[in-house]
Amino acid sequence: MTYDLYVGLFVFAAIMAFTPGPNNTILMASGIAHGFRATLPVVFGVALGFPFQALCIGLGLGKIFELWPVLLTVLKYAGAVYMLWLCWKIATDKPKGEQGGEQAKPLSFLQAMAFQWVNPKAWIMAITALTTYTIPGFYWIGLATVVGTFVFTGITSASTWAGFGAGLKALLTDPRWFRPINISLALLLLVSLVPMLRH
Repeated sequence: MTYDLYVGLFVFAAIMAFTPGPNNTILMASGIAHGFRATLPVVFGVALGFPFQALCIGLGLGKIFELWPVLLTVLKYAGAVYMLWLCWKIATDKPKGEQGGEQAKPLSFLQAMAFQWVNPKAWIMAITALTTYTIPGFYWIGLATVVGTFVFTGITSASTWAGFGAGLKALLTDPRWFRPINISLALLLLVSLVPMLRH
């Protein structure tokens, strides 16, 4: 890879990682509801799950979907159902310490990793990076560079969004604020489903 490709890859990965999307919505909602420490499994699940997905695609998983496109359709609708469940979970969550009702738990590390496979933004990022920032003659070096860049930007971005949510948590101890914001985040996640279902 040449220097300009390295710079281009880093800028692309940073912009895509930090801009709003399903991952960042879930991270912020979890930070608000559960605090930064309890959200760490989600942070690492997102930050490592997406590079792992990109690695699998780079190693040839994308070819499987080319041969059997129905698998991608099944995955798309299964992902839509899972994201609807996440919307409900975020919208009905309760602030820590609220009396009455059981507080929902944050996603686990494995759940956050698995979510990458139904996250339309993650698929777009991985395929775009692998087709744009790798060179045929140096493909394996390019693949390793793409995955490594996604690990770095992923940890930085996921920590930032979870920390932002945890910072808001201190301001949202009043359930009258907590519930409307969580419903808004759930609706934002719901809206992110639209591009996936249209294609």
